[in-house]
Amino acid sequence: MHNEGYENIKKELKNALKGHFHDRISSFSVFEQTDTPYTMFSMQFIMYNYFNVILNYDRGFFGCSIISGDVGIGLPNSQERYDKADLDIFCEELKEQIELRIPDKFLEHHGWK
Repeated sequence: MHNEGYENIKKELKNALKGHFHDRISSFSVFEQTDTPYTMFSMQFIMYNYFNVILNYDRGFFGCSIISGDVGIGLPNSQERYDKADLDIFCEELKEQIELRIPDKFLEHHGWK
């Protein structure tokens, strides 16, 4: 598997998320990043001013969870392997999973539905 390094992967994922969600995503922070002995990192952000979400990348696999206290609620997504992922599909599936959990009245109030 080709190893791009966490800086490049992080940048591509962040740009894809910001490009897809615009004002519905904010407050990015990256932690636990390393390329040794393998590439991994975690990126946390706020979606829809409603949920704290964490994206974990570990040895080519990635996915998101809603942060709920000290646990995460995993969000299903068909794009599990970064090297084969279509980031447009990843973002659209993330959007669907997040919006399912937010009241329509809140989304409508902010012009997101």
